[in-house]
Amino acid sequence: MSATDPDCPFPETADIHTSSDEYATRFAGAAGEWMLAVQERIARRLLRGFAGATLLDVGGGHGQLAVPLGRAGWNVTVLGSDESCRHRVQAAVDSGACTFVVGNVVALPFPDQSFDVVLCFRLLTHCERWPELVRELCRVARRAVIVDYPTGQSLNAIAPALFGAKKKFEKNTRTWALFRHAQVTGEFARNGYAPAAAGKQFFLPMVLHRMLKSRAASAALEAVCRALGLTRLWGSPVIVRFEPAHGR
Repeated sequence: MSATDPDCPFPETADIHTSSDEYATRFAGAAGEWMLAVQERIARRLLRGFAGATLLDVGGGHGQLAVPLGRAGWNVTVLGSDESCRHRVQAAVDSGACTFVVGNVVALPFPDQSFDVVLCFRLLTHCERWPELVRELCRVARRAVIVDYPTGQSLNAIAPALFGAKKKFEKNTRTWALFRHAQVTGEFARNGYAPAAAGKQFFLPMVLHRMLKSRAASAALEAVCRALGLTRLWGSPVIVRFEPAHGR
């Protein structure tokens, strides 16, 4: 599940890969841009009510959210496991749209409650020590934590059986963890956080959309799935906003 870089001193470094140009090719083309637009739309919805908030994007060197949010005026700090993780957000850093720091994702270099909202996308599923990651996300957040994760309570349940075919098509896919919702909510509960809002991205597996290579076809198929209530029941990946269970 984890892809630790032997040259990095930190124990969890999967974001080095997700911050790379190679990883970005998974979202190239019309279908990839559409998938990122769906993710961003849900994330922005979950950020409503937090105008002016300070954001920490842990493992966000892929720039999928830090770049558009920073350019939209949000105060965004990206934390990456290595200097190389700044590559895809460098232009945003240079323009002042966000800042970048290097740090350990399971021992964040910030005091408690340093940021209003903490984001963490494309990381939980590749982190072997994910409970420690959750603990740190909750520790440095004041008002909310927003994370994404793939769930086995979806069509992704068949993903392990199809991994070989998926890797053959996508070339650069990696092993990843599928979570049950109770696993994730339970870990956040242990850190004093409860789910406040959520959005599910797709009913159909993302690899299918990559194979279709058509924004229009993918959008139409997913619109039908949403209308039938399939995405609400069995959609994945899930994006959840967690907030302190008893306020602060």
